[in-house]
Amino acid sequence: MTEAVTHQTNETTRMSRPITTSLSILAWTTLVCSLGACGTLDNAPRGAGSLRDIIAPQTSPTTAAILATDEYNAENRYRGTTMLASAPFGGDPIYLELYIDGTDDEDPGVRATCIRALGRHGDPIHAPYLIKALEDEDRKVRIAAARGLQRVHTNDAVPALIRAIDESKEPDADVRASAADALGQYRAPFVVQSLIAALRDTRLVVNNRVQNSLNVMTGQDFGLDHSAWLEWYNSTDDLFAAGQVYTYPVFNRKKQIIEYLPFMGSPPNETTSTPVGLNPVEE
Repeated sequence: MTEAVTHQTNETTRMSRPITTSLSILAWTTLVCSLGACGTLDNAPRGAGSLRDIIAPQTSPTTAAILATDEYNAENRYRGTTMLASAPFGGDPIYLELYIDGTDDEDPGVRATCIRALGRHGDPIHAPYLIKALEDEDRKVRIAAARGLQRVHTNDAVPALIRAIDESKEPDADVRASAADALGQYRAPFVVQSLIAALRDTRLVVNNRVQNSLNVMTGQDFGLDHSAWLEWYNSTDDLFAAGQVYTYPVFNRKKQIIEYLPFMGSPPNETTSTPVGLNPVEE
């Protein structure tokens, strides 16, 4: 008799657990929203395009700017700059000045964030900061600089990028790979020569990005065969006759499980484009 009652109790508990869990989630969501951590359908932020935009906490430009200029806390500077750089208004002149100031920050995380911000929102007049950052002592800063130069076009960057794909001068493979990608926008024989030489890099990630840039620049595909590329180079009069328009690589990811729910919106994937300062017609 006791065993039967115990079994019945356990079965009832097992069957009711999903309901209890769902009610708990609902209760917590209601509590969080009542405390102001999320919006409601009545006070949803202007421009909200999905439920995530309503639920997500909203950080004001003023709050982000205060964090970004906190001279005593590098973590706050990093967080604030990231918030500003990710916002639609992050390219406003006042914030571009903040990013420029941050390229000399004592904290490498802040420097890298500011360089990323300039790569995203800047234009060729900001390229000197990206070029200088290619020689930063911190690898994350150098990676951010190389990726930023994928989006900002200026011939002044070419010597620094060629140096950055030289394995004897740049020890980090991710920096070399990102720099090799950035060089794909510069159609010049000496750039092709440098990329062909970089096919001998010891890291496959670099080889692949070098090959991609050569494909885009020339329209040819000899894989990772250094000799085949060199033979073609020496026997071709117009290296760029079949070249394609360069577009910079962007962030993309698949949907997470929660993003398949109604009103949750899509992943924050970027749309690729040509670098600012590059005229595809004259490329």
